[in-house]
Amino acid sequence: MSAENEIRTLREWIGACKPGRMVFFGGAGVSTESGIPDFRSPDGLYAQKYGDVSPETMISRSYFDRNPQKFFEFYFDRMIAREAMPNRAHLKLAELEDAGTLSAVVTQNIDGLHQKAGSCNVLELHGSVLRNYCMGCGRFFDLDEEIALHEAAEDGVPRCPDCGRIAKPDVVLYEEGLDGHILEESINAIARADLLVIAGTSLAVYPAAGLIDYFKGDHLVIINLAPTPRDRYASLCVTAKVGEVLGY
Repeated sequence: MSAENEIRTLREWIGACKPGRMVFFGGAGVSTESGIPDFRSPDGLYAQKYGDVSPETMISRSYFDRNPQKFFEFYFDRMIAREAMPNRAHLKLAELEDAGTLSAVVTQNIDGLHQKAGSCNVLELHGSVLRNYCMGCGRFFDLDEEIALHEAAEDGVPRCPDCGRIAKPDVVLYEEGLDGHILEESINAIARADLLVIAGTSLAVYPAAGLIDYFKGDHLVIINLAPTPRDRYASLCVTAKVGEVLGY
């Protein structure tokens, strides 16, 4: 089947889907068309050099605890994209939710672009750069406040003005577990779906990649520029950019 026919088939399935029985599960490839690099492609975050420490190590909890100054230097330099705007995929998903077709967006992304596009039921498996919390007293800081704390600190480490402890981004670092409530909601949403569209993810990071195992519906669709380990289980595999497929 040609890519054009694959896309047409997917759009037919979306159009025929019963209200609230579609779920979208997305990864970094959903946001690349908004100018945010992914992780594992040749031009992705993990392929970039940052001193003598790999980016993958930089965003681990042990590195954060051991060297918060270097962590935040990398974090604010490479992982914050304040000017990024939702692309065609984000906007279409918000439209499908508003129409009652899409019940949930399950995302591995931390950029908040789904909400900026208008989606409401967004399950953020890996947290969000838009939320930050003091590790001492729990005070909340939005992204602008976190950046201000970072810029005001002599060593670049944002600290709570109330208790002086580090204000940590509400993102899941390597070596940290996922939020149990978000994980349960994601499992339940996928288990109830008739149509599951997975896009822009290598399906290589667990436990997030294992969520596909809970799908028992009619159509499993994978949209990705490169093959994934789960392609053989899909009803349809579309090799294209996510925005090109969903931007209609």
